[in-house]
Amino acid sequence: MKKLAGINLKNKTLVIGCGQLGATIANKFSKEGKNLLIVDESATSFEQLSEDFSGYTIVGECTDLDVLEKAYIKTCKEVVIVTGDDSINVLVATIAKKLYNVPNVYVRLSDPDNEILLKGLGVKVIFPLELSFDKFNLMRGGVK
Repeated sequence: MKKLAGINLKNKTLVIGCGQLGATIANKFSKEGKNLLIVDESATSFEQLSEDFSGYTIVGECTDLDVLEKAYIKTCKEVVIVTGDDSINVLVATIAKKLYNVPNVYVRLSDPDNEILLKGLGVKVIFPLELSFDKFNLMRGGVK
């Protein structure tokens, strides 16, 4: 993992949350050569990143504006928010869109009822339950 000095400020992806999904996304993007940073409140979460992970890691609370600015959110082309807490995910998605005007914001939500909180912001929402059901249905020969 590299230090933030010398980071290319263009075409960055910021991943918020380094759980299973966040680490998987970060590892895949790293292999694709994307310029990325990942933020998590726990340094041990970064142990899920592959040995050849080439992005930047930042330990900090993702609702802290200083942490988000340290992660160069102002110049990100996309932010992927995948913490395990819908409330935090909605808050950070709103901050990314309204305060920092990030063009592409993706957010994981467990509860579909929370999508209403992001209505009109242009945030793309991922529902793991819906994706799992769609995959199950396809395996059974159903139609998506």
